[in-house]
Amino acid sequence: MTRIARLLRLGRLQLVSWRPSWSWAAGVLRSFVTSFLALAASLWLLPGEQVQSGAESVATLVVLVLVLGALLRPLLTRLTVLTGTVGLLLAGVLAQSVVLGAALALVPSVEPFSLGEIVLASWAAAVVSAVVNWLFDTSSDDAFLGQLLNQAVRRTRVAGAEGPGLLVVQLDGVSLPVLRQAVTAGSMPTVSRWIRSSTHDLRGWHTGVPCTTPAGQAVLLHGDVTAVPGFRWFDKDRGRMLVMSRPADAALVEADLSDGRGLLADGGTSVSNLFSGDASARLLTLSDGRLPGADQGAASYAINRFGLVRSVVLFVGQMVTELHQGRRQRIRDVVPRVRRGGAFVLLRGLTTVVLRDLNVAIVADQLTRGTPVVFVDFVDYDEVAHHAGPTRPESLRTLENLDRVLAFLDQLTREVGRRYEIALVSDHGQSQGSTFLQLTGHTLDDLVQDLARQQVHAEVHPDERWLPANLLLAGARGSSRTVTRAARSVAGGRHHAAEGTAPEGPGLLVAASGSLAHVYRTDLPGRLTREQVDELHPGLVRGLADHPHVGLVLTRRADGAVVADGGTGWRVLGSAEGEGTDPVAGYGPYAEADLLQLSERQHVGDLVLLGAYDRSLGEVVAFEELVGSHGGLGGWQTEALLVHPRGCVVTDGPLDGRAVHAALVDRLTRLGLRADP
Repeated sequence: MTRIARLLRLGRLQLVSWRPSWSWAAGVLRSFVTSFLALAASLWLLPGEQVQSGAESVATLVVLVLVLGALLRPLLTRLTVLTGTVGLLLAGVLAQSVVLGAALALVPSVEPFSLGEIVLASWAAAVVSAVVNWLFDTSSDDAFLGQLLNQAVRRTRVAGAEGPGLLVVQLDGVSLPVLRQAVTAGSMPTVSRWIRSSTHDLRGWHTGVPCTTPAGQAVLLHGDVTAVPGFRWFDKDRGRMLVMSRPADAALVEADLSDGRGLLADGGTSVSNLFSGDASARLLTLSDGRLPGADQGAASYAINRFGLVRSVVLFVGQMVTELHQGRRQRIRDVVPRVRRGGAFVLLRGLTTVVLRDLNVAIVADQLTRGTPVVFVDFVDYDEVAHHAGPTRPESLRTLENLDRVLAFLDQLTREVGRRYEIALVSDHGQSQGSTFLQLTGHTLDDLVQDLARQQVHAEVHPDERWLPANLLLAGARGSSRTVTRAARSVAGGRHHAAEGTAPEGPGLLVAASGSLAHVYRTDLPGRLTREQVDELHPGLVRGLADHPHVGLVLTRRADGAVVADGGTGWRVLGSAEGEGTDPVAGYGPYAEADLLQLSERQHVGDLVLLGAYDRSLGEVVAFEELVGSHGGLGGWQTEALLVHPRGCVVTDGPLDGRAVHAALVDRLTRLGLRADP
């Protein structure tokens, strides 16, 4: 199919779906009036009388801006690609100014502007226009996504781009029950259509422990289930903390787990992931640490008048929305809840607007290029659910926005050269609950210190919330490195090991990941046995197990047996040995196997703790200040999802991460997109 034919097809689809109405006519009129008012307001705000003919000059300027924008943006996009990261940043700030400056030069009834005035006027006009559209559009994404679709169809490269393809979209943190709720409630009509029309099947898969993004992507992208014991942990071999929001640490872990044949080997692209899956192109991928400055999609996003400027306005809008929703929770005394101010106000706008839009633009460009397989992670839901709650209205609203993105990608796959199939996965779910600090008035490391009577180093700072920011900051080079280091210093907060160094002197270290916590004796090599722990710190295990908000304590005896201690009983996993109440039974049918597998992972703590689980409410106690958490056992946090094309061969039995990875690899092989190893 030629490019002209695709454009005709797209136009035909738009004509078929178009219906003349007063609302459509009003929209066309509003588009012009909005641009007119935006430019008029921005020019009026500038000092002096520089517009001589009033409305006539402004109307002429509006027409010229629209025409010149269409002519200049392709050139500006190409220049941005050639100049890399610096060009990307400059383009986002100055692209609208270049267009406005060129238009002003062609209107004789407007006096010359200084460069500063042009920049101010262009941004003021863009902000006013975006605010008006945001206030009156039912979906502020329509113009942005429509522009991306038109660009993609125009740029589709026919040569070498035919044949099948696979797009894997990760809905970060979305559990199977939450997706079902959203589908049946009508919040995700695109996913509902896929499932109900039998083009896709909906399945769940069990994550095991830890149920974190690093562990989930390690198995989904690389098929590995041994290298990642949490979101953060102490590596005794290296003598340092590893935290998976740090690019250098993610690179170290990927080097350990990669065999070169990840899911995205043979020409794939990784977008906005922790690990690369051995992709040829790695964009916004934390383990690679390069900004997508030379990427066509990122450049188009920066140049597009519906791109970065619109995102900035919506970013501010999300901040206002977050302040309102957090206040509403406080007024209604919603329980459980956590403080939602501070950095999260910024991060919500970053994840649900800027990073999402940038991801969409990059993915659209990759599909246009004919990349055989693309894997992209959208963190919108996960970020909001951490602070609002997994089933709270604001969290579920993010799924509505993501469904619109899926609808766009679905339409795009029908217009580009390759015949892409789309699969949805999640890396874990989330479980709700009050935090350990809220319930007890002290932190877990305070409790460990009291019981051990020894200095305890805590690693419970909110690294994960800064992951989206670090994705954007990861690859800055040259003069921007200082800024990047400063930003990461803020992201790392108060912890003692910003560069991953070991704590000074002997002592215990607590590394929490949601309702999972590893406790290490950092000055002693290897994993300590239960006997060694009892000798070094008498009463520590028993004291932790007896705490009402600790569900169980996991240790390994000298004979290799894995022991789970609870408040009213203990159990040797994999055997009938034990007494009292089984502390594992309350966590579900897979808990014993999950804990045995966790015990076999590398760098597991000398002690492993799970937060208490309330089966009646499905809530867990988190060791971090997050109302929606994941990492341990209990609730929906281990119930991930898979929505796969009907042609994908997936086993009928219970699924784990390896089975999902194998199914995706098999599909790529059957599509002819994967070479034999």
